[in-house]
Amino acid sequence: MRWTPRVVGQALALGVVAAALWWLGRNTQTNLEQRGLSLGFDFLRNPANFDIGDTSGIPFRPENSFARAILVGLVNTARVAAAGCALSIVFGFMLGILRLSSNVALRGVVRSAVELMRNTPLLLLLLLLAATLHGMPSPQNALQPLPGVFISDRGLALPLFDRPRLVGFNFVGGVVLSPEFAALLGALVMHHAAHISEIVRGAILGVSRTQTDAAIALGLSRAQTFRFVVIPQALRAMVPLLATACVSLTKNSSLAVAIGFPDVVSVLNTTANQTGHSVETMLIMIAVYLTLSLGVAALMNRYNARLLRAGG
Repeated sequence: MRWTPRVVGQALALGVVAAALWWLGRNTQTNLEQRGLSLGFDFLRNPANFDIGDTSGIPFRPENSFARAILVGLVNTARVAAAGCALSIVFGFMLGILRLSSNVALRGVVRSAVELMRNTPLLLLLLLLAATLHGMPSPQNALQPLPGVFISDRGLALPLFDRPRLVGFNFVGGVVLSPEFAALLGALVMHHAAHISEIVRGAILGVSRTQTDAAIALGLSRAQTFRFVVIPQALRAMVPLLATACVSLTKNSSLAVAIGFPDVVSVLNTTANQTGHSVETMLIMIAVYLTLSLGVAALMNRYNARLLRAGG
């Protein structure tokens, strides 16, 4: 390695950061010891002694360990983040394309909806959806906006392989989303789809008009031009911004604590209150969201690299 001034500067900066972290850790350890506290993760093996309503299909009982409870919260967070990113991109594409419609009335309606969702605080939207779902009728009088879709105070029942059916006081079959999960997913999708629609619209408008004219001159229809010429070029510009939107959605899923959905933040907060290990739970929380955010960004960046290679 050649020790250029730039390399030396970077090495010095890294050394300063490492020294600062060591000093901070040492002082933290000293202060904790003076108060009779100690850092450690042995508490993760102890019984949690609390229940979790939505476990994403993972068996959990109060006598299970804190580690298993945190795992349930992590799966809940990953589940809502994955579904939220996928649905936000799908609906964002639809809204972005509709924003470019030649129909003035349709374009105006979509624009109004997008601006409303973009400028409404996500927390307010989340609380509104949660209150609305909890105010729905009981399963016996559930609303049915579409065949096989039921909305009640027990949540949202959707058909998947088989249709939901009422048995006793609840629905079985299909997919039943709890009110908290449905409210969180709905708020995240509505808010971030509105932002993604602007990304899509801007990327499409960024494609040169000459590309469209040339495709039409070669005999392609408008639909074919849009599919084979405009969208592939626009994707290269929008994928990095889509990665940022997905990372933002993943972090915003932590607002689930406001409505009682047992995501990883909610579970870790309960763990900290019961064990007193606030520092450890905060470190776990940081590691979880850093890992999720970097994972989402890595996947989107890999897809972007494939697009660039395919486009030459």
